[in-house]
Amino acid sequence: MMRGTRVLACAAAALPLLAGCGGSGGEEASSSLPPLPAQVTASATAGAGPITDPARLKAALLTTADLPAGFAPLADPVQDLGLPPAPEYDAADRSSTDPQACAAVLREVADQVPGSTARAVARYGGPDFTSVDIDAASYPDGGAAGALARVQETLSGCTEYRGTDADGFEVQYRVGGLEQPAVGDASVAVRLLTSSDGVTMTSDVIIAQVGSTLVQLVASGQQPIGQDLLARLARTAADRVGAAAPM
Repeated sequence: MMRGTRVLACAAAALPLLAGCGGSGGEEASSSLPPLPAQVTASATAGAGPITDPARLKAALLTTADLPAGFAPLADPVQDLGLPPAPEYDAADRSSTDPQACAAVLREVADQVPGSTARAVARYGGPDFTSVDIDAASYPDGGAAGALARVQETLSGCTEYRGTDADGFEVQYRVGGLEQPAVGDASVAVRLLTSSDGVTMTSDVIIAQVGSTLVQLVASGQQPIGQDLLARLARTAADRVGAAAPM
């Protein structure tokens, strides 16, 4: 399930969120999004080599100490808790995406662009169904530049698309630009609006190349995250991944 859809389902019965969660405070999500920025050209030789140890990459990701009060890790039942996979249910999964290629939007970078030497993800839930997700994938032989280009190509082809959730309810998606300072060796910032049954969730996204690693930060809620806070989180994430890379 795509991140935006998961958060939307959780928030359908929620009370309106408080504006933002720190930094400069939240801001209203505009019904009309700015166009996507021009594609960023990443450097194939930027920074240090790839991180090959998943544990080292995981340790470089954001922690609750970096987030506003009230955020806590969201454990993966299988990977983090060692539980068996969820059983199959009789009800058919009616989820879909049109066009199908847009199902890749906001998926973990390592899933969008295979071939990474290491991958890691951390997910945090906050007050009133807010969330902050961060994932990273490290690539050999200048592959991070190609990965950033691939992710941007997907976004440019998915500025408006639609689909259904697992229960068959219609969902509409819109992607536009987001003004944010550059981080890492190259970065792009976008906003995804996910709407269904009168509820709209906002996901503010920064995708950054840091040497041989691509980092994706997604902050979601019924109101946008404070933009100063988003910039600080992205800068912290990029600095830590850069520090973890081999010299």
